[in-house]
Amino acid sequence: MDLFEKLLTNRGPLGSHSHYAHGYFTFPKLEGEIAPHMKFRGKEVLTWSLNNYLGLANHPEVRKVDGEVAAEWGMAYPMGARIMSGNSNMHEQLETELSDFVKKEDTLLLNFGYQGVVSIIDALVDRHDVIVYDAESHACIIDGVRLHQGKRFVYSHNDMESLEKQLERATRWAENTGGAILVITEGVFGMSGNLGNLRDVVALKEKFNFRLFVDDAHGFGTMGATGAGTGEHLGCQDGIDIYFSTFAKSMASIGAFVSSNEQVVEYLRYNMRSQIFAKSLPMPLTVGALKRLELLRTKPELKDKLWEVVHALQSGLREKGFNIGTTESPVTPVFLNGQIPDATQLTLDLRENYSIFCSIVVYPVVPKDVIMLRLIPTAAHTLEDVRVTIEAFEKIAQKLDKGLYSSPAVTA
Repeated sequence: MDLFEKLLTNRGPLGSHSHYAHGYFTFPKLEGEIAPHMKFRGKEVLTWSLNNYLGLANHPEVRKVDGEVAAEWGMAYPMGARIMSGNSNMHEQLETELSDFVKKEDTLLLNFGYQGVVSIIDALVDRHDVIVYDAESHACIIDGVRLHQGKRFVYSHNDMESLEKQLERATRWAENTGGAILVITEGVFGMSGNLGNLRDVVALKEKFNFRLFVDDAHGFGTMGATGAGTGEHLGCQDGIDIYFSTFAKSMASIGAFVSSNEQVVEYLRYNMRSQIFAKSLPMPLTVGALKRLELLRTKPELKDKLWEVVHALQSGLREKGFNIGTTESPVTPVFLNGQIPDATQLTLDLRENYSIFCSIVVYPVVPKDVIMLRLIPTAAHTLEDVRVTIEAFEKIAQKLDKGLYSSPAVTA
């Protein structure tokens, strides 16, 4: 078969729906400045789908620095990979300040989060080593694990009995190969909003010999007394051997970082292929990240405002009888019963008649007959935004219960 013919025959689980989903359910265009209220298809909508947790995307101090640095340096400097010609004092300063903030010895800047996680896993383990990872890990972790040439075991989500069983298997395997064990989980799981059971995972180090890698993309800046992440929040930051986060969430930018002890970071610096063979992070993104990190440290009121909105939204939804699962973070899922056609019509109703824009998740990400609406509260939202949203959710839930979204007339 011709390769292109094969691709057209099987367009993939998402691509198979592109003929009706593109531009509305997939690849939608939100226009205007990043804010709770934006334009969608020419109409103002209240937006709950942006990971702008602390409202830094359009913070005046951030916008000022971004503009000034872009004017001074452009987007090209420094030119080349850092290992060759793309290093600078500002890159090293950002690494030092990030290390101090997350309480680790050293840090390596990364160009992207997804690519970074895949490459970290690739650099850390070889075919003799064993990976043990949480079943609900993000796609970047799954892809990194798939590239691993050695053995890998998955444990049931946040289930310590399952993890212990897999660690026993991993230990036997590693003893035979002379390899090591890497456990991978997340600080905050981005779909459910629940926290990785980091304390209990760390406690298992007393019984098993492994290193712990935590992807804390949604926890950095939002969790912990200072915003240093889920490990700080749970009091076990020291037990995290390799700490990762991205700038794409609370920092509202592009880039990422990995922190660990000096020897491990030095090893990654010289062995992470995605960084060795990629252009350095541009100066506006580097200096812009320094300003954002400064605001994380010096303006705790941003995190306080975020959590004020989070508590109002989550408690309000629970009081109205909505199932928001086990979230302990700003990520707010709302679980409803229905099929994919119901989800489609419900989303249309929310956007067109109630001017509410949020992400919709259906099978196979969630079980069949489950609709998940995913809300991301930010420090830029208001309590009035929360009130309007809960009121709209009450109305669409009533319609769903009455079967109105399954009606042929509504579908038409």
